[in-house]
Amino acid sequence: MHVFRGFHHPGIASECALTIGNFDGVHRGHQAMLALLRSEARHRGLPSCVMSFEPHPRDYFAARLGKPEMAPARIATLRDKLGELERCGIDQVIVLRFDERLSSLPAPDFIDKVLVQGLGARYVLVGDDFRFGAKRQGDYATLDAAGRAKGFDVARMMSYEVHGLRVSSSAVREALAAGRMEAAAALLGRPYSISGHVVHGQKLGRQLAESAPGASDGFRTLNLRFNHDKPAAQGIFAVRVHGLADGPADGVASLGVRPTVEDAGRVLLEVHCLDWPAELGPDGAYGKLVRVELLHKLRDEARFDGLPALTEAIRQDVAQARAYLAQEAASYVKVSRQTTRDRI
Repeated sequence: MHVFRGFHHPGIASECALTIGNFDGVHRGHQAMLALLRSEARHRGLPSCVMSFEPHPRDYFAARLGKPEMAPARIATLRDKLGELERCGIDQVIVLRFDERLSSLPAPDFIDKVLVQGLGARYVLVGDDFRFGAKRQGDYATLDAAGRAKGFDVARMMSYEVHGLRVSSSAVREALAAGRMEAAAALLGRPYSISGHVVHGQKLGRQLAESAPGASDGFRTLNLRFNHDKPAAQGIFAVRVHGLADGPADGVASLGVRPTVEDAGRVLLEVHCLDWPAELGPDGAYGKLVRVELLHKLRDEARFDGLPALTEAIRQDVAQARAYLAQEAASYVKVSRQTTRDRI
């Protein structure tokens, strides 16, 4: 998959089948739309193309108005969004910077300058609530009329539902905010996860060793940055880590601003592996690209009175995470065995 910042690049295909949206989370509704886009692209002999925006338009307007509460919580980082789009088989992604110039572009100019001249769109697929152009003046009817006049096809995909519930980024955000990780996974079609490179932190886990008798290395953590100040999920979670070693590693993680030790507003995902992969050694994880699945929420973030109290809370989190993950593993084995018998 090719990724371009803007559409003024020689490597961009001269024509394409296109869909437009923020695609935060790339949930099951997005996946259905992307599958349709790929099918239509193959039928027409065109590359499939997604146009997305950074920052999120609502982030931009919230900042411009000085009202941060208007900005939506972010489900996925740009890295994770692009990774999911690639998994869906998209050929190229155009990431447009959403700024004053783009936000003030009238709908007819957006069609002419971006869709026709910039991307050579021959087929455009949009959602049922699609709006575009300055003051959101453009809609599906606007786009369809322009397509007939300028020679590109336009299609609209209606809402996608699971068990009678409309699948949307808002529904995913609500599930994550409430800590309903299984509900979020059902909407996403996969466990909710965050990926990133392991970076150096404050080495707090080594300080906690002094407060954790019997634990020679304290609570060693992997640190991943979440480059948005409003993650859709926050709190303490039982997790599974991929990319550290040959197999996944169980763990407990904190996603938030660490109020006891920092509370600086910078969002960090800190993961303590329940059983540290021996082959990594003490510092072998730094720089690795890992993916952390947040499987079950244990509690909200809290401020503790000093490191001893924090250490005791982490001990309890570790015990609860072990219990949950052991139960999940036992359930998986039971279901797997039943499925095998059914096949026989």
